[in-house]
Amino acid sequence: MEKIEKLVINNITPIYNSDSKILILGTIPSVKSREYNFFYSHPKNRFWNIMRDLFLEDIAFYNFKELDTNEKKRDFLFFKRIALWDVLKSCSINGSDDGSIRNPEINDLKIIFDTANIKAVFTTGMKATTLYNKYCIGITNMMTTYLPSTSPANCRKYKNYDDLLKEYSIILNYLK
Repeated sequence: MEKIEKLVINNITPIYNSDSKILILGTIPSVKSREYNFFYSHPKNRFWNIMRDLFLEDIAFYNFKELDTNEKKRDFLFFKRIALWDVLKSCSINGSDDGSIRNPEINDLKIIFDTANIKAVFTTGMKATTLYNKYCIGITNMMTTYLPSTSPANCRKYKNYDDLLKEYSIILNYLK
């Protein structure tokens, strides 16, 4: 069956405020994330489990319990001073396959950098990293640190959850 390339517009609002210290960027929301209107919403995506496990003590102490609603996730990101968005504003894409991205249009990351004192940028997945390096470094004047994708499609390389968690622990260095 031939996959159909579709123009996708990213309508998910970035999460940030003046206290944000790091920025985590995906490529563009997946089909499920667009459906739920929130980042990393596919039930098998490991992003929110990684966040929970990196900050388990804070989640328990500050009564976040589980990151089980969009509101709790947003509040948690504000609390931890993490900004979250995507590199792309729009593109043509087959489903959620980053490898099929064509005609990328970049989000205006300056709105975050003009508001927050971002200390580090992290990109989730090779495509987000490649697009950021090609289109955004000249605007933000900040290098990115690659983080492996938490997508269920990336389970082949990162089957071991602990390895993925270890890769993401680098963000802790910037949130102290």
